[in-house]
Amino acid sequence: MLNINQINTVYLACGFVDLRKSIDGLMIIVKTELNLDPYEKALFVFCNRQMNKLKVLQFDNGFWLHYYRLDENKFKWPINKEEALKVDIDELKWLLKGYEVRTTSKFESVEGKKHF
Repeated sequence: MLNINQINTVYLACGFVDLRKSIDGLMIIVKTELNLDPYEKALFVFCNRQMNKLKVLQFDNGFWLHYYRLDENKFKWPINKEEALKVDIDELKWLLKGYEVRTTSKFESVEGKKHF
């Protein structure tokens, strides 16, 4: 059973995944494309192209595959597929509520600017 209170690490597989894949197919993506260990005590979250469905892969003495579907809205899913995005549980909760998880800050650094 999905108990996110016992999980410290969440990886978002940025970009889109064919959600017809099951546990073995998603494990291969975690190993080969994300270069991560699917046996880690973490959640690996995948999104479909329409951005209305998620699959979550979790290892806990065996593999769990959780499925989540929105009826009307879309997730604000990070599209850049260069690597997995490591987020915390709060950020996952924000994403599930429809908020965007940003990979880069929209604010410019103010280092080096001096105010006199």
